[in-house]
Amino acid sequence: MLHGETHLRGINPPQSQFHSRGRFGRLFQGMPAFAPDNPVIRDKLLELGAVGGPMDGSNPATNVDNETIPAGFTFLGQFIDHDLTFDPTSILERQNDPEAIENFRTPALELDNVYGSGPRASRHLYDVNNPAKFLVEKLDGPGSQDDMPRNSQMTALIGDPRNDENVIVSQLHVAVLKFHNAIVDHLVAEGIEESQVFEQAQRMVRWHYQWIIVHEFLPKLVGESLVKDVLRMHHGDRLFQWRNEPFIPVEFSVAAYRFGHSQVRPGYKLNGPQGGGFAAGFFGNPAAGTPEDPNDLRGGKRARRRFVEWDNFFINNNNTPQLSKKIDTLLSSPLFTMPPGAPGTQSAGSASLAARNLQRGLALGLPSGQAMAQRLRVKALKADHLDDLSQFKVGFERSTPPWFYMLREADVFSKGEKLGPVGARIVAEVFIGMLQGDRQSFLNANPNWRPELANAKGEFNILDLLKFAGVPLSAPPAQPAPPTPPAP
Repeated sequence: MLHGETHLRGINPPQSQFHSRGRFGRLFQGMPAFAPDNPVIRDKLLELGAVGGPMDGSNPATNVDNETIPAGFTFLGQFIDHDLTFDPTSILERQNDPEAIENFRTPALELDNVYGSGPRASRHLYDVNNPAKFLVEKLDGPGSQDDMPRNSQMTALIGDPRNDENVIVSQLHVAVLKFHNAIVDHLVAEGIEESQVFEQAQRMVRWHYQWIIVHEFLPKLVGESLVKDVLRMHHGDRLFQWRNEPFIPVEFSVAAYRFGHSQVRPGYKLNGPQGGGFAAGFFGNPAAGTPEDPNDLRGGKRARRRFVEWDNFFINNNNTPQLSKKIDTLLSSPLFTMPPGAPGTQSAGSASLAARNLQRGLALGLPSGQAMAQRLRVKALKADHLDDLSQFKVGFERSTPPWFYMLREADVFSKGEKLGPVGARIVAEVFIGMLQGDRQSFLNANPNWRPELANAKGEFNILDLLKFAGVPLSAPPAQPAPPTPPAP
């Protein structure tokens, strides 16, 4: 199932107030939906999210760089999303309350999309010669870069199939596998007993990953001051509350955290001439390549050039990586013509990721962005900020679909460089709340912990993880040609 693929149909879920671990829930209890779920509204949302519609950023001038967020964080965000939520039966195919929808990911930042059920129960993920390590394979024989393990039909053997949706998130998954393996070697060199190596390595990987989320990923998305405010906030004063253990709010998963779709560029450069010079669009022109190595960024393939040099995606010293697109209501054109990921009849507009997102918000009865802003007592968009929605003549400019609202407020209030007041508050509270609700996270188990693998500045970021993992950062320098021997 490709990213965002689902069979859409309208539902009107009841507003249950029971929250429990492993299920979806609501932040804004009892608030009315932004619009009634009827054919007129559904058609207007399809128009809003259609090819050539108001959200289609087909004009290259609309793809404005976000100077503060390198492109790699778009895919780190996708990887984190796959760690939190997985509902393979689609939350829109059942007439259910979101709290009754099973989430096959535990709502915790613990990398179960990587570790599966561990080396005993998920043996296919691990190296039979050293079960404390993950199995990693080569793209194309000795001397090539690494890939995730695959079966004879190129299906990835990983904890979550969505981590092979595109080459970039696939290679990020490989980096985490190698990060774990490098930590295993580190612990063995320190004399840790063999029986304890896997457990200690897993803890180190998880806590360093969580540290990156709190101290690098979140500050870039919502601002460092808001992260500090939410960390200091008493649980009873937060919007995100639960009865037993954290759940996944649908306002987060269906609206606020889908900001990353706005950051996606039509295509990316993966590596330089030394690596094969692979640059392509997401869906590209497969016919220009080969069946094993098509000229697009989709996953599920294995070829020597299908790897990432991470200098192209994160800042390393003084390099200039590709940047994410600004967070706004314009999406890159390829996201409006996504190929179907599953057989069967698809509903109108299902090829457009924008249309799917808008219809999800309606199907789950999410409140308007204005109502959320009022509830949170934060700055709200004015009518003239949403005047372009008046063309639909159904009141979207007054009661705005929440996903669209959060993209527009990021553009208006934050110049598209980070999330706006509503989206930022939801994302910050949910991430920090899930960490503080997880008994085994570093914020809960050891709030004074500092990364054992910190760099010379006492910090640890995604680049430090990539360096320790030993994945390619940039192409090796070209070797000078040997001198021409003198003529006899």
